[in-house]
Amino acid sequence: MMAQSVLHKANTRSIADHGWLKSFQTFSFAGNYNPERIQFGALRVLNDDYIDGGTGFGEHPHDNMEIISIVLEGALKHEDSMHNVAVIEPGEIQVMSAGTGIYHQEYNKDEKHPAKFLQIWLFPNQRNVKPRYQQERYDSRLLPNQFTQILSPDKEDEGVWIYQDAWFHLGKFDAGVHLEHPLKKEGNGLYIFVIKGTIQVNGQDLAERDGFGIWEIESLQINTQTEAEVLLMEVPMNF
Repeated sequence: MMAQSVLHKANTRSIADHGWLKSFQTFSFAGNYNPERIQFGALRVLNDDYIDGGTGFGEHPHDNMEIISIVLEGALKHEDSMHNVAVIEPGEIQVMSAGTGIYHQEYNKDEKHPAKFLQIWLFPNQRNVKPRYQQERYDSRLLPNQFTQILSPDKEDEGVWIYQDAWFHLGKFDAGVHLEHPLKKEGNGLYIFVIKGTIQVNGQDLAERDGFGIWEIESLQINTQTEAEVLLMEVPMNF
């Protein structure tokens, strides 16, 4: 098996600057189109969003997409057509299975300070499901220098669940840590996003906000060069 990979350095991402919102987009999104960066397997959107205080996304629709939000700083207030009203804070993950269709809106809860969050979309493995919402804290389960599962396809497993054979793991690490991370399912790929710090993955150096997709592998070898926070997204490459 010969490993295949794709590197997306932080400074190669598209930028959408709307004044109140600055969005750094790994893959093609809205008006930013790059035919070579449409998706990584089932991973369709990875937006690194900065929202000014007191602003946010007005009501808008989604359908047939698994939509995941991970807040890094600040807090987001969420409301949707399923009558959910919630605040998402750092250390929490939110998922919506849009299915047959939903409307939602998200605003920075703080009037003065910016909020930062990752907006992630995955193609589902079932279409036109009944829309659903789920939110869960994961920070209380984080152990130092280990990856913690925060998303899976199994309702009974750790973390939130989605309609896709995908697993997300997040970890915070000291410098000089070495670990191996196995894949959950044969044929899947792994997309690594460095939230903070610098690391090396299977010999590839990655810095803050770099993305690295790798597939046709059985496991990852990760070495942290500084203190680091890392998100691993395992997704089907063919679906």
